[in-house]
Amino acid sequence: MTSTARIEGSSTSAPSAADVIASRSETGRRDDGHRLALVIEGGGSRGVYSSGMVHALEELGLTSIFDAVYGTSAGAINGAWLLSGRASTGMRAAWTDPEIMRRAIDPSRVLRWRPVFDLRYLVHNVYDGIQPMDFDAILGNSTTFHPMATDIHTGLSVDLHPFLVDKPSLLTALRASAGLPLLAGPPVSLGGRAYFDGGLAETVPIRAAVAAGATHALVLRTRREDERRPPASLLHRVVGGGYMRAIAPGAFRAWMARPQQQDLEDEFLASRGDAVLQVFPPADAPPIDSASRDTALLAQGLVLGNAAMRSTLRTRLG
Repeated sequence: MTSTARIEGSSTSAPSAADVIASRSETGRRDDGHRLALVIEGGGSRGVYSSGMVHALEELGLTSIFDAVYGTSAGAINGAWLLSGRASTGMRAAWTDPEIMRRAIDPSRVLRWRPVFDLRYLVHNVYDGIQPMDFDAILGNSTTFHPMATDIHTGLSVDLHPFLVDKPSLLTALRASAGLPLLAGPPVSLGGRAYFDGGLAETVPIRAAVAAGATHALVLRTRREDERRPPASLLHRVVGGGYMRAIAPGAFRAWMARPQQQDLEDEFLASRGDAVLQVFPPADAPPIDSASRDTALLAQGLVLGNAAMRSTLRTRLG
């Protein structure tokens, strides 16, 4: 089994997400009265699965069928690669280069009171140097880009799209969306507010996409369909909770509600019926820790994600 897609809900006369995708891929047009969003789940290194899926979309020439791209954390980064037109080369190099992964993720840094995830290196040195994104292509794309973050004071999921006015603001938004508390350093400021990782409030940003008018969505998941989010460790709850309660009370409330978040998001996705098409890693895909830097495992994840996307589209679109 190479992939699984779940379509739930009663049948109606309205077109399904698969119908809209098939029609747009055939005609190359988006003037059908629908609003199709690409929604990409976060997950740190698990995002390698959605990287492979995004890679497949680019290879299949489907980048331009979407009206908007919504992503959280690693999902936002993958969405940026897609809109930059360099997913095929940039993402593979970034995930599978041992030196890049060693610099970007280093658990030993916590012993020196430094962030495990070096997002400044990843965003400013890798994405703007070693493996550069085309930032002008993202900012000027007719498909709008919506990286999601969590406001540290309100605890609400925030769409950072209105703040994307130039390259520096785009780089900052990518760091804000992926800024895990403690593990990636202090909150990131943008537009007069401060943010932590978007996954604290909305790991799969489907609600944000629908609230903004999306009628249909292709949703890229980074956990297998049968995979549940594990509870935070006691150490993480005690140390991380105390830190967040002190400096980010809203984000702390969102973090405390995370055990129920997966169920809420899955229920919302199911309520959209076949207006949503989900793509999951295959049932036999290996679990990938959010802080993994095993480049052999990550390379495998890229291949499996790519195959999952192709298999789902082949099955659903014919």
